[in-house]
Amino acid sequence: MTVGIRHDDLRRRNRAMVIAAVRRSGEPSRTEITTITGLSHSTISAISSDLIAEGILREGRSEPTASKRGRPQVGLQLDPGAAAVLTVVLSLNLLTAAAIDYSGKVLAEETRRLDTLSLPREALVDECIEMVRRRLHDQSLARHRVLRIAFAVQGTADSHARTMLWTPITPHGDIPFADILEKAFGIPVIVENDCNMMAVALRWRGTDRYRDDFIAVLLSHGIGMGIVLNGELFIGTQSSGGEFGHMIHRPNGARCRCGRHGCVEAYAGNYAIWRSAHGLDENTEPAADIPDDEMRRLAEKARAGAGPEREAYERAGTALGYSLGSLFAVIDPAPVTFVGIGATAFDLIEPALRHAIAQTAGGQHSNSIVFDTEPKEQMLIREGCAMRALTFIDQEIFALGGPMAPAPQLLEA
Repeated sequence: MTVGIRHDDLRRRNRAMVIAAVRRSGEPSRTEITTITGLSHSTISAISSDLIAEGILREGRSEPTASKRGRPQVGLQLDPGAAAVLTVVLSLNLLTAAAIDYSGKVLAEETRRLDTLSLPREALVDECIEMVRRRLHDQSLARHRVLRIAFAVQGTADSHARTMLWTPITPHGDIPFADILEKAFGIPVIVENDCNMMAVALRWRGTDRYRDDFIAVLLSHGIGMGIVLNGELFIGTQSSGGEFGHMIHRPNGARCRCGRHGCVEAYAGNYAIWRSAHGLDENTEPAADIPDDEMRRLAEKARAGAGPEREAYERAGTALGYSLGSLFAVIDPAPVTFVGIGATAFDLIEPALRHAIAQTAGGQHSNSIVFDTEPKEQMLIREGCAMRALTFIDQEIFALGGPMAPAPQLLEA
């Protein structure tokens, strides 16, 4: 039986394919877009003309053809002024926001230190609202339509209810950040887990390593994970399906900041490594925060020779290795990228990690497992938030075509 496709649906699909090809390829020519999408030259020509007229795409540089004959190939770009998005990242003692244009360029950003563990709920929410307000009123956005806000948080987030359910960075939970920000500003908001956004950012880097199956592991004060399987972000039933840091490594073991005992994080988080290196009992209350410079000094001591500092990193590697090996027994081994300040000490962690993986059912081919590091976690989370928001605009707004709705009006509190 032949299934018919409505003309509007076909048009939307084709427009989405063209926009996606330009976003992923940077500045492809119409001929290159034809190769990427499989659409005909005439279809590409018609769609690109419409998208240029609508201010979504624009023509870029002209490149001579390989044979240097005929008309130069004109590249197509995303028009930076077509729209903008705002990213907000709430981390331990840190709140950041960035305004990003339609091409993905950061227009303006702000970082603010907060004592997230002691701030009252209302004060924490107010800090987020006021930072968003400052970014939205920034002169860099004067000619841009902000169509979406992406909010990322450490801990458990429900992307469907768009709520922060639980996080170790504040005693307050069940905060409906999307509803709060939408009421304040009238702009659609998504709420996502920060480690999932790291995985989204890596997925858009375009290399074979990040195409089908890979894992991003946050090594910071906390431990988290973002998982991509078959090219799709794995989010579970809510949006935090990769709560790797709170898998149990050792039942009734070291105290974790989540309140339980024996979590992976209780051995591999910054506070856990610091606690072990200083010879403190594993049930000692986790330190609220360890400065990055302190962790760098600790790593240097570990590199200098045998001692409690090196043993602390070995314990971290063992916990990570056994838990990754158990995960690989379920999903098969996949490339792993370690993200955050802990990634700068991966040379101290890797030997024990590989040894532990090799002892698990998922580590039968542990020598073939590829690891990479990316120390700039905030940058990666911001990139993931931006791509999450921008691709929604691509697929759900601009692919539809037709007249644009009026820009959202800022609502004053």
